[in-house]
Amino acid sequence: MLSELRIENFAIIDHLELSFERGLIIFTGETGAGKSILIDAVEMLLGERADTTLVRSQSDYALVEGIFSLTEDVQRPVTEILEREGLLEDPQYLVLGREIRTNGRNVARVNGRTVSAGVLKEISEFLVDVHGQSEHLSLLKVNQHLRLLDEYAGLGNYLKEYRGSYYNLLEVRQELSALRKSESDAAREIDTLNYQINEIEAAQLLIDEEEALQEERTRLANAEGLAIQSQAAFRILDEGSADAPSVSDLLGQAVDYIKNLARIDPSQSTLFDQANVLYNNLSDIASELRRYFETLEHNPRRLDQVEGRLGLIHDLKRKYGKTIHDVLIYAEEARKRRETVSNAGERINELERLETQLLQQVGLQGEVLSNERQSQAEKLSVLVETELRELGMESAHFRVDFTRQIDSNGVPSETGERVAFDANGVEKVEFMIAPNPGEGFKPLVKIASGGETSRLMLALKHVLVSADQIPTLIFDEIDQGVGGRIGAVVGHKLDKLGKHHQVFCVTHLPQLAVYGGQHLSVQKEIVDGRTVTVVKALTGDERLTEIAQMYGDVSEATMHSARELLHSVSRAADTPSL
Repeated sequence: MLSELRIENFAIIDHLELSFERGLIIFTGETGAGKSILIDAVEMLLGERADTTLVRSQSDYALVEGIFSLTEDVQRPVTEILEREGLLEDPQYLVLGREIRTNGRNVARVNGRTVSAGVLKEISEFLVDVHGQSEHLSLLKVNQHLRLLDEYAGLGNYLKEYRGSYYNLLEVRQELSALRKSESDAAREIDTLNYQINEIEAAQLLIDEEEALQEERTRLANAEGLAIQSQAAFRILDEGSADAPSVSDLLGQAVDYIKNLARIDPSQSTLFDQANVLYNNLSDIASELRRYFETLEHNPRRLDQVEGRLGLIHDLKRKYGKTIHDVLIYAEEARKRRETVSNAGERINELERLETQLLQQVGLQGEVLSNERQSQAEKLSVLVETELRELGMESAHFRVDFTRQIDSNGVPSETGERVAFDANGVEKVEFMIAPNPGEGFKPLVKIASGGETSRLMLALKHVLVSADQIPTLIFDEIDQGVGGRIGAVVGHKLDKLGKHHQVFCVTHLPQLAVYGGQHLSVQKEIVDGRTVTVVKALTGDERLTEIAQMYGDVSEATMHSARELLHSVSRAADTPSL
């Protein structure tokens, strides 16, 4: 509900800060005092088109801000939008703002952050309905009629079962479409997969072989140089020459000297041990060099084989993955895909049988849902027409129009024809009204009279109160062309509507105004030579006088009439009268 409203520099409003309660809130005042301007300000706050002409003269900007406390019914959809836009703060409260500047700049804000007017409007559609001349009417949105009918009729379980089958059918059709699309290319794809699998399998790849092959290639490519280096090192270490003994011989002689040294001086035995270890290590190195040298061979044929193997591995990696492991994984996935494609025909046949079954099921469930809707629509029509008669529209008739569309790809219907369907059923629904005899039924959006529209909306809201979750309703011009007796009926219905919604009503009828739980008087005053709109909350004698003025000049007779009205409404509500 709308808890607080702040308006600055808007038309003839200088500055207003208003707090609102739950239930029915009445605005009264002389024509031109600014009641409609208040409605215009709220509509601008809700995302309607902003016009720089609304900026108060001698001001640079106009500002409207509203604080909304969110009921449980609207918290979920509003929170989803706020989370999507990164605007969520307190899920129980929401601050909307709109600013117009004379330079043409137009700023919309949600929780203090700038947003597009579209986002502001998307959020506000869950918060407020303005009924009057405005197009901001949820009941004039045809796509809402089916939802309202279903919620009024309590068809949630029927719709849940239908949608379960509907979404199963969508999944089957999606898989069928993908399989049929690939079926025409199946033979070519299988040939490609077979080639790829055979190519990888024929290579008989080993995970770690590439590194070993690269090392072998290095040795084979440098065999001659490696042989020269290893042989030369071996000669120095172990063979020596006529002119120069080997390192092993020289080191052996040194070890013998150190051995003799240690025999004479035992303190040098450690030195002998170290020299002996060095000699043994040198012998091991020489032996390893001999073995290495003997393994070296100049083998161009083997080098070609290694180069060829590495070239094959490189080609496979270029086609199927960065590593041998990736190539092997690709082969496994290709085998799975080949199996899927090979069995596509069987799967298509299975899915086609399932599609036929689900179409029959969706069609039957759609017919059950449709029959329930039509049965409940008749009851709804009777109730709405009863409400309209009580509101002074004795000749008005209401009905729910059902339409279906023939579709060869649709579900079977009771008539034997196939009809289009969606997540909501097998038909489209629209509320129709015949306000006057001989005019025929017309869509709600075609109703021209503001007063007629407001009363029709009141009738529908009154009947659909359990189905409609929008918390705040604003009725402007609802008493247009209405007399006192009907005004009292309208007031009573608004009062009942206020038990489930926050209801704002602008009225000139005292018979309606007395039902308000909160009564606000809108007046024009001259302040510093300029006209401004002021709003005052009325209680007690001030309210009594305001209602008397709505009859005409304040007199003993009008005061008596006002007192009687308030007394009758208070007695009906079982509350103390004035």
